[in-house]
Amino acid sequence: MSFLSELVFKLRLVAVLSSLGLFAAMAQAHEIQPSIADLTVTDGQMVFDLRLNAEAFVAEIDLSDAHDTDLTDQAERYDALRVLEPDEMAARLRAFAESWAPRIAVDADGPVALQVSDVVVPETGDLALPRASRLVLTGAVPASARTLDLTWPADGGALVLRQQGVEAPFTGLIEAGASTGPIALAGGNAATGWQTFVGYIPVGFDHILPKGLDHILFVLGLFFLSTRLRPLIWQVSAFTLAHTVTLALGALGWVNVPGSIVEPLIAASITYVAVENIFSKGLSRWRPAVIFGFGLLHGLGFASVLGEFGLPQDQFIPALIGFNIGVELGQLTVIAAAFLAVGYWFGSKPWYRKAISIPASVAIAAVGAYWVVERVFL
Repeated sequence: MSFLSELVFKLRLVAVLSSLGLFAAMAQAHEIQPSIADLTVTDGQMVFDLRLNAEAFVAEIDLSDAHDTDLTDQAERYDALRVLEPDEMAARLRAFAESWAPRIAVDADGPVALQVSDVVVPETGDLALPRASRLVLTGAVPASARTLDLTWPADGGALVLRQQGVEAPFTGLIEAGASTGPIALAGGNAATGWQTFVGYIPVGFDHILPKGLDHILFVLGLFFLSTRLRPLIWQVSAFTLAHTVTLALGALGWVNVPGSIVEPLIAASITYVAVENIFSKGLSRWRPAVIFGFGLLHGLGFASVLGEFGLPQDQFIPALIGFNIGVELGQLTVIAAAFLAVGYWFGSKPWYRKAISIPASVAIAAVGAYWVVERVFL
């Protein structure tokens, strides 16, 4: 075997082994989303209405650095909790919350002690997806209090906090272990347009890196067709334009397609792009149009995530633009990382397509196909 043949064989072997590892790690993706809470203070009573992935909390997963429940030491415990019927899981959540609630530090002219008021756990549903349970905590706020400061637990992951019942309400993304700072109980802490724009950029970026495994694979599928700049620009431009359109329409509520339809189609788009890479050596005349169509689907997926966070009505446009820019930065980061990892070193080699591009595309197609089956039938 010549040196070149041996090199190609080794690179192909590494790509295939890496692909198998990628498949094993990603095929059962259980993405962790931020918790969402509505904060209301009326007549000296604070209500903290929290929507959260209860199984992740009860399983004691450290959500500050976890992005997928399957990749944690508590994965088996999480999966066991995820199959519990609502009543049994509600009892587990209530027992957990009784000891966990005091870890949410609330100060309003002194500490506010939070008590468990209500627990609601929905039906088991699709086990491949997290279920959003509801935990309501209440506490007494002194009549003299004018502001409230909340500190979220360090292992609680991110929290989207939305103030209710006042004009110009506070809305913010609170990182694990961080504090809100003083929130005026009478309102007036609404973010400016610039603050909203800047604040939603990391939300969009985070949905791609590290949480957007399906979107990462799709973008890599675009990359592996060709490392040349022109085909890549055509594809990314079509994809960006399309998902921007449906992201805006979905966020406005003008287009609403159920996730049970969108998610399998997104997985199918990953498979299609990867399979076409295997059989096509370059950019076909119809590929940008196909990518545009798939971009419309991915935009609906982005819109569903953005809907979970809740766009501030008075700062809708800055939030939407910031989120979209964050998504684009995430996609460009994926492409840049792929180029630096393989494109720069091997992209111009005559054996690149056979040894790297095709094996990687086979792995991407396999993951996409698995997700189609999982999201439709499992």
